[in-house]
Amino acid sequence: MFPKHTLAVLTLAAVALGQNIGTNQAENHPQLSWQTCTAGGSCRTNSGGAVVLDSNWRWTHNVGGFTNCYTGNTWDATLCPDGETCAANCAIDGADYAGTYGITTSGNALTLKFVTFAQQKNVGSRVYLMADNTHYQMFQLLNKEFTFDVDVSQLPCGLNGALYFSEMDADGGLSRFSGNKAGAQYGTGYCDSQCARDIKFINGVANSEGWQPSSTDPNAGTGNFGTCCNEMDIWEANSVSAAFTPHSCTVDGQTRCSGEDCAIQSRFDGVCDPDGCDFNSFRMGVKNFYGPGMTVDTSRPFTVVTQFITNNNSTSGTLTEIRRLYVQNGRVIQNSKTNIPGMDAFDSVTTDFCDSQKEVFGDTPSFQQHGGLSAMSRAMQKGMVLVLSLWDDHFADMLWLDSNYPLGASASKPGVARGTCDQQSGSPTTVEGRSPNAQVVFSNIRFGDIGSTFAN
Repeated sequence: MFPKHTLAVLTLAAVALGQNIGTNQAENHPQLSWQTCTAGGSCRTNSGGAVVLDSNWRWTHNVGGFTNCYTGNTWDATLCPDGETCAANCAIDGADYAGTYGITTSGNALTLKFVTFAQQKNVGSRVYLMADNTHYQMFQLLNKEFTFDVDVSQLPCGLNGALYFSEMDADGGLSRFSGNKAGAQYGTGYCDSQCARDIKFINGVANSEGWQPSSTDPNAGTGNFGTCCNEMDIWEANSVSAAFTPHSCTVDGQTRCSGEDCAIQSRFDGVCDPDGCDFNSFRMGVKNFYGPGMTVDTSRPFTVVTQFITNNNSTSGTLTEIRRLYVQNGRVIQNSKTNIPGMDAFDSVTTDFCDSQKEVFGDTPSFQQHGGLSAMSRAMQKGMVLVLSLWDDHFADMLWLDSNYPLGASASKPGVARGTCDQQSGSPTTVEGRSPNAQVVFSNIRFGDIGSTFAN
């Protein structure tokens, strides 16, 4: 995920995050079934699955009352004079998933709607797959395959319907941090490779100290601390562009950062790699592979298959390759191959691909400097949490995914052109005004042995 710290723009106006449990709204996790598959194509349905809303979206109020701890993009100075006191004073409440956030499930399908109008306007959401009522489902990805169906036909430029893995704690940090009383049941413990500083409570403590309200978003801000971990972006996409991207870190598991460990002054000085090693077919020189009416036709649903290959083809091995396949209309579609002068014809993410891409594009090799595939391998062996989200981008207008980026760079320079979207198309004001009814549908999630989750 590229400018992940900007996810604060999706929070519900006048609400926030706390670490105690409130009782004003019942918390009922929407059910979502998924499958575990074994060699030979035999799949078992995990009917007890569910999703939980990230705590950063939730209403947080004083314990036992209705007074907001955070309103707009500022903290209540009385309830939150410092981080520890704020955590003790504030409670997370339950969520009205469909009514307030536009989150619905049906069988094995999850729908995330972009803008929802209830008592207040909500934009976007982020949810996690649960193993039970108080724990996230942990996925150990080495020598495994992860597959899902997706419908991005109603996702225009400037939006990102994302599915990714984060090296979060299974209980949301409940056992590690005494200030966290809510845990995974209420969606706590988020972390990513951007070392997100918009998260309002980290490690059971409010991130209120040094909090700077955003100058462009009335609901967002950043604090002194960030929350960092390895991140595997399986899918960042709209109907125009798509990318899969591993991001490595030098820290082990969810870690709170401060100062330059959060890369506050320089993008590449932190403990995590912000750019990743991305495979975006358009950016890799193939302009007709992904989009409406193209090889992968985004006007209709399709299947996304990702395989995590190890050096010895076992779950005890080290990650060496991330492969991508698609299935649509009963046809298996091989991933596109790079078509960039100076690069070999790669069709997967490997160390050689990452080295070549960074060199030819003239990009900082941050992924390699933070451990590359070896760091990602360690996180995958330990287990990672599945994250599903829909968001727009107040930091870079999603240009890094679907347009020319960075601004001012020539589109003829290798690596700059990432999609066909206009550079003005991704402004959140524009996207929210033009496409409030946008949505993404994820369904038919399957996980298992290589070759077991789709029909060849």
